[in-house]
Amino acid sequence: MSEYSKIYFIGIGGIGMSAIARYYKTKGYPVAGYDRTPSDLTRELENEGISVHYNDDPDYIPKDVASTLVVYTPAVPENLGEMVYVREHGYTLVKRSRMLGELSSGQTCLAVAGTHGKTTTSTMIAHIITEAGPGCSAFLGGISKNYDTNLLVSQERIFVAEADEYDRSFLQLHPAAAVITAMDPDHLDIYGTPEEYRKAFKVFASQVTKTLLVKKGLDITKEDTKAEILTYSYNDPEADFRAVDPTPDELGHYIFDLVYPGGILKDVRCGIPGWVNVENSVAAGAICILQGINPESAKKAIGTFAGVKRRLDVHVASPTLTYIDDYAHHPMELSSAISSIKRMYPGRKLTAIFQPHLYSRTRDFAGEFAEALSAVDKLILLDIYPAREEPIPGVTSEIIFDKVTAREKVLLKKEELMEYIKDEPLDVLATFGAGNIDRFIGPLTELLEKRLEK
Repeated sequence: MSEYSKIYFIGIGGIGMSAIARYYKTKGYPVAGYDRTPSDLTRELENEGISVHYNDDPDYIPKDVASTLVVYTPAVPENLGEMVYVREHGYTLVKRSRMLGELSSGQTCLAVAGTHGKTTTSTMIAHIITEAGPGCSAFLGGISKNYDTNLLVSQERIFVAEADEYDRSFLQLHPAAAVITAMDPDHLDIYGTPEEYRKAFKVFASQVTKTLLVKKGLDITKEDTKAEILTYSYNDPEADFRAVDPTPDELGHYIFDLVYPGGILKDVRCGIPGWVNVENSVAAGAICILQGINPESAKKAIGTFAGVKRRLDVHVASPTLTYIDDYAHHPMELSSAISSIKRMYPGRKLTAIFQPHLYSRTRDFAGEFAEALSAVDKLILLDIYPAREEPIPGVTSEIIFDKVTAREKVLLKKEELMEYIKDEPLDVLATFGAGNIDRFIGPLTELLEKRLEK
């Protein structure tokens, strides 16, 4: 990095890109970048002194080619004007995943991979090591509510990373220890088949050097890795690390005993609600105990973990009106989130607003999405958020909607949502999706808080 004096990011508003941008800002580099639309995250970057613009204009790119490093995300289209410009003018161009791999080099890297659960689990690991251990640097796939950021920086040589399988990004990492939470097929626009998707996780496993913690039941074997394989589970008695007798309190926070190879941690209370976070806590606690963190100190830190924004994120909580937002955008994530919410609020009516993310994912998993969403009492289904994709003929939200068997369902355009919800009788409301559905969190919270005031 010493040969570069400036770093320019194309797609700076992405959760992974912004963490790297923040890191180099803390190291004193001039950092700037482009993103398509303003967001809370880009506004925070600007407040931190990072220059961000929103029109595709090469004039913003520093002109001293030799001393400017350009970092990009594969989510940015190849024909973007700024991408074309830096390629034509000979800039050094590096993918986000490679930057993360280089930053982790020479450190004790702890990585969490998996179709779902990786953001919460990696953020919890970073919190436990920060609170109960020596501290760590962490590049997270969400905003930690304990630290209000997706980046932690420490002088310690411990590096916690979310290992993202999109575009095979996680293959840039060579962790000392890693967790694999799930291998349910996703990103078939990249991988083509479920078999190729799972094969990438086996390659990732082969790059782990010391300890690999795998969710019980996943197809990772001794043939796949030189690392020692241990297993974890919500409550499978055969797993090396598992929860015993997980019981929710009145707020949906679970209390459980954590069984591990060295003993039992009694009465662990998960700092965030939902049964799925018991499983995440078992994985995070396991990795930290394996790294030498005192088990009792790890237990305390699990209890003080405040979670990640947009992961079972409770915005309004009352016995008559509750609002939760979650990033779930894959059928298995939806299913886990919905079942967690229903167990947290038994007997209450669950209304879900879901915005599908990507045409290809909608096409590939329409039936599975419909099955997951049929578990709610009422579904409000929005149009597909395209992200990086062009429309696919015949692929709309209707191919999910038609298969949903929930008692009540309605199909809306995003622009119609607030007018529709204004007079809608609500008990427990949940928003789901990875697109721009998060822009509704503030307005919905405000609307429901006003109802409670009446």
